[in-house]
Amino acid sequence: MSIPTQSRVVIIGGGIIGCSLAYHLTKLGWRDVLLLEQGRLSCGTTWHAAGLVGQLRSQSSMTRLIRYSTELYASLESETELATGWKRCGSVSVARTPERMTQLRRTISAARAQGVEIEELSPKEAGDKWPVMRTDDLVGGVWLPGDGKANPADITQALARGARNGGAIVREGIRVTGVETDKGRVKAVLTDQGRVECEVLAICAGQWSREVGRMCGVSVPLHSAEHMYIVTGKIEGVTPDLPVMRDPDGYTYYKEEVGGLVMGGFEPDAKPWGMDGIPYPFEFQLLPDDWDQFAILMENALQRVPALETALIKTFLNGPESFTPDNNFLLGEAPEVAGVYVGAGFNSMGIASAGGAGRALAEWIVAGEATSDLWPVDIRRFADFNNNPAWLKDRIKETLGLHYAMPWPNRELDTARPFRRSPLYDRLAAKGAVFGSKMGWERANYFARSEDERTIGYSFGPQNWFETVAAEHRACREAAGLVDMSSFAKFLLQGPQAEAALQHLAANDVAVPVGTSVYTALLNTRGTFESDLTAARIAPDTYLLLTGTAQATRDAHWIRRQLPVGVTLTDVTSAYAVLSLCGPKVPEILARVSPTSFDLADFPANAIRQITIGYATTWACRRSYLGDGFELYVPAEFAAAIYDALHEAGADLGLVDVGYYAVDSLRIEKGFRAWGRELTPDVNPFETGLGFAVKLNKGDFLGREALVAAKSATRTKRLIALVGPRPSEQMAWGGEAILANGRPVGEITSAAFGATMDGIVALGWAESHEPIDQAWLDAREWTIDLAGTTVPVTASLAAPLDRKPGQRT
Repeated sequence: MSIPTQSRVVIIGGGIIGCSLAYHLTKLGWRDVLLLEQGRLSCGTTWHAAGLVGQLRSQSSMTRLIRYSTELYASLESETELATGWKRCGSVSVARTPERMTQLRRTISAARAQGVEIEELSPKEAGDKWPVMRTDDLVGGVWLPGDGKANPADITQALARGARNGGAIVREGIRVTGVETDKGRVKAVLTDQGRVECEVLAICAGQWSREVGRMCGVSVPLHSAEHMYIVTGKIEGVTPDLPVMRDPDGYTYYKEEVGGLVMGGFEPDAKPWGMDGIPYPFEFQLLPDDWDQFAILMENALQRVPALETALIKTFLNGPESFTPDNNFLLGEAPEVAGVYVGAGFNSMGIASAGGAGRALAEWIVAGEATSDLWPVDIRRFADFNNNPAWLKDRIKETLGLHYAMPWPNRELDTARPFRRSPLYDRLAAKGAVFGSKMGWERANYFARSEDERTIGYSFGPQNWFETVAAEHRACREAAGLVDMSSFAKFLLQGPQAEAALQHLAANDVAVPVGTSVYTALLNTRGTFESDLTAARIAPDTYLLLTGTAQATRDAHWIRRQLPVGVTLTDVTSAYAVLSLCGPKVPEILARVSPTSFDLADFPANAIRQITIGYATTWACRRSYLGDGFELYVPAEFAAAIYDALHEAGADLGLVDVGYYAVDSLRIEKGFRAWGRELTPDVNPFETGLGFAVKLNKGDFLGREALVAAKSATRTKRLIALVGPRPSEQMAWGGEAILANGRPVGEITSAAFGATMDGIVALGWAESHEPIDQAWLDAREWTIDLAGTTVPVTASLAAPLDRKPGQRT
């Protein structure tokens, strides 16, 4: 069949996500939609997916996507008259060790916070739910009745029929050969059967997406790896109603199929594939059996399900799937080319996520911006350097191998490192820095004081660095601490209309004198957060913008798409190191190395000045993410000299190097919000307690109309600060349920040990049908659920360190 010469939207890829996107675009009223599949629908990865649908994820926004998927799959059959194979059979996950049981109990807490039905099981109760498994070596398990399974190919066909019914054109056997762009925007798709002009291109091509992205200069960082499972003949005791079962300590999963079992898993030493490219054609194809690679899964499966020893193995499936560097999929508008969107890299979670992801991507295309918090899967969390094939191969091997590994708090990835290094990396390493990684940057988490601390001792309680980080924290409150924050993203916004452009983007008033910095939110049309940053006016036509490490690609894309002609945004991240100084001794230390006066009267809060330190010249700004202090924005070539001078001057005043674990505890004590945790596209500044940084009277700006309405609205959702006792066996890490009078009302977004408060400090959300104010908080008894242990806390709208005398603490 021929293809049209133009279409408003062209979707490349006829797997479950491409068909879901087409379906949802038509549901939103877009009829001019063309889906192109190089083979036949579902012929790539979708057809051999296991079809497990587990609804709970660590981020509530991702859980919402999957819960929508389950609702969609349940209704598709009646809408399209095509079966989907969806069955709400529930799922059982089991624990072989006390540590895994602690993790499952933390899952129960997260589920309660997100409103997902869940139940703890004893080994016997787990065996009652799943009678064909051995239970004498188990510690316990959990039961999620809302989970299920589906037939991926059937769902794909049902979605495709729904899309056709809505007006979309679906064409099979069409191979894309190129993409045309013009002035930074997609213009047309080239195929082996003709050219199609389009306004929007959606790359939903699975493991081919990286290559399609290269056709138009779009980075799609994913890599294929082999994923294997077996299908058995009938096994006694296996019924159609048997739940899905997961044994993460054994790396395996199981589901019923025609009276037998599908058994697969994620081996810890994964096997990347396709380093030399994917052959063409590759339609409904599998890879050679690899029983050696599968052996660790088979051995664990025989331990869990003894009946497998005599069961007939009907099929061994080894199919390639695409995986991303952090095990979350890729969604959203590509920052490199306007009008190009991506939905790919689903990490063996495509069937569960496809319904919600397809709807979210369709809404993004129609609205021109994401309509909910999609940051965990936003393609802009990566940069072009993450698409390096050598780096991808090594990183994917690790992330796939961690699929069922223990999800320890603060777990760091080890492969493809060190990657990006600050000018001070070697100095910090020589002082015992234990590095973590963010956006590829090596960042000191803490500075080891003993040989034992040089490796992170992962646990769900206080880890082996606990006292060392507490000491770094106290140094920042009592003397002075220095943090290398060179990974901060930095941009120069320049041009005669720079002020007007930033005033349009910023919720705060940035029309300030040269030498002043302003903290501001960047909002969307809904009045919710797209980012938050510091804007320092360093010249009449120039602002230095500083934003979070992970936000570099996203913020640059968001800002540039709003800029008028003549205003430019330049990424200068690598040109400047950032040294953050915090503590009461900092002004004295700076006075020893610079002729500038650092008295508050001469150098007020939020001021930014050029100062000299020795032979070097640097920017100094009186603000800090840690509390009271300064940030130095140092030309990279001067960083080492200034760092050495500060340490020499502060040695007798108690200046110490401080890592990011202490940064987190310090900022939580001060109630400073973090992007991706407290600040997301689902919340506005008034809900987060940042109304002081909104200036509604400055004139029009992006999101102002929505904020006017939000300011007068009753606040039934508020960000609150919690203070608890000193942690013992369990620590709060984020994601735990917050309970008021024993009932879940929200979840913790950030948590740490606050050494100044000598207890757990946390930020999190509380929601109610009633207006929430301090009186409402005071009228309730507050607890948090730490892996099944209820811990009393106090709740306040004020930050832990800012609570008024006499206020409950």
